[in-house]
Amino acid sequence: MNDSPVIGTESASPARGALRAPPIIRRLGLVEYQAAYEAMRGFTAARTSATPDELWIVEHPPVYTVGVAGRLQHFPCASSIPLARVDRGGQITYHGPGQVLVYTLLDMTRRGLKVRELVRLLEQAAIDVLGFHAVRAERRSGAPGVYVGGAKLAALGLRVRAGRCYHGIALNVDMDLAPYSAIDPCGYPGLRVTQTRALGIAADPAAMGEALAQAIVRLLGEQHG
Repeated sequence: MNDSPVIGTESASPARGALRAPPIIRRLGLVEYQAAYEAMRGFTAARTSATPDELWIVEHPPVYTVGVAGRLQHFPCASSIPLARVDRGGQITYHGPGQVLVYTLLDMTRRGLKVRELVRLLEQAAIDVLGFHAVRAERRSGAPGVYVGGAKLAALGLRVRAGRCYHGIALNVDMDLAPYSAIDPCGYPGLRVTQTRALGIAADPAAMGEALAQAIVRLLGEQHG
C-alpha cells in the first residue's frame, strides 16, 4: 500500500538536532516515470536547510531513460517504449514493472557526503541485501552498479544541485528483461543483465525495495550518524 496517493513535496520541519536523522521512507508503488522525475526535481528545488531527507520506493511502467552523457549509438533502433532524457549522470537504461527503485533525496552537504562516497554506499546497500540472501555481488571498477557473475543487477545515477541529490538506485527483481536487448545498457554493448528472481531470491519487488531502503538508512547512520 502506498504511504500517500500522490507524490508530495511537503516536509515538516525536523526536531532540533535531527538534521542527520534517518530519511523518511515513502512507499509510492507504481508511478509514471515523468511524474516521479518532476516530483524529485520539485522537492529538491523547494527544500530548505531544515527539510528532512527522504527515500522514495517506486516502480515504473516501461520506459527508457537517458542521462546527460547519453549517446545515440546506444539507443534502441525502434521501440514502442517511450524514451525520457533526464538530468542524472550516465547513459541509457530501462525501467519497468518488477524493477524497484529507491530514489535518494538527500542533503549531501548536511550529511558530509561526497558523490563518490554516496555511490559506494548505494552499491554497498545492494550488495548487503543480496548477501542476506546468500548471493555474492560485487562492484566493477569504472562502471558504477552492482554485478553478479559479470551480469548487471543494479544500476544507479545521481544528480546533485547545491549539495542536494536526487535520482538513486534501481534493482532488477522480477521483470521482463527483453527491452534491455534493444539498447547498450549503461552504454556498454553486450552487457548482460540479470535479476534477483533468476538468482533464486523469492522476495517480490516491494520486499526487495524495503530491504534496500532500510540498508541505505543503516549505512547512512553508520557513516554519518
